[in-house]
Amino acid sequence: MNTWNWILAPLLILGGAGAVHAEEPFETFDVDPTKRWEYVADTVMGGVSSGALSFESEDLDSYARLAGTVSTANNGGFIQFRHLLATPLSKGAEGLRLRVRGNGEVYFVHVRTKGTRLPWHYYQAQFETTANWTEIRLPWSAFKPSASLLRDTPAAGKIKSVGVVAYGRDHSAKIDVSEVDFF
Repeated sequence: MNTWNWILAPLLILGGAGAVHAEEPFETFDVDPTKRWEYVADTVMGGVSSGALSFESEDLDSYARLAGTVSTANNGGFIQFRHLLATPLSKGAEGLRLRVRGNGEVYFVHVRTKGTRLPWHYYQAQFETTANWTEIRLPWSAFKPSASLLRDTPAAGKIKSVGVVAYGRDHSAKIDVSEVDFF
């Protein structure tokens, strides 16, 4: 082995190790997700939507499933599952990444920040689902405020919760999420 091989070999090994052992996503739903995620429906404010959150496994994939019926009757219109963040995100995070599949409906991600003080304040981004697993990337600029008093886009370091939501119209919901991460 020549001198360059001795110098480059450790660098290649370290570089390869970093690529092979990439950092785990924020959430993969494989270890006690019931301790981190909760189901919430519009029934907390008089709505009549119904559904459930379950945690499933299939072909070595663990995932969360939100399923139910969204009804706009009685001023309702949502079911969701959400995670309250224990620690703040890095201020450098540029957005949210999900791995999802569903029934072809449009779904939403709601994030709440330290500035979303009222229950109906949040930032919302929408995405579509298909029957196949798909990666969805939502930059913070895709999130729109629910009220004019909020900033135009959420500040990553101030986000305190993330929710996957079936929202806004009468429909049957069924969405699976196997990964949640920030980029």
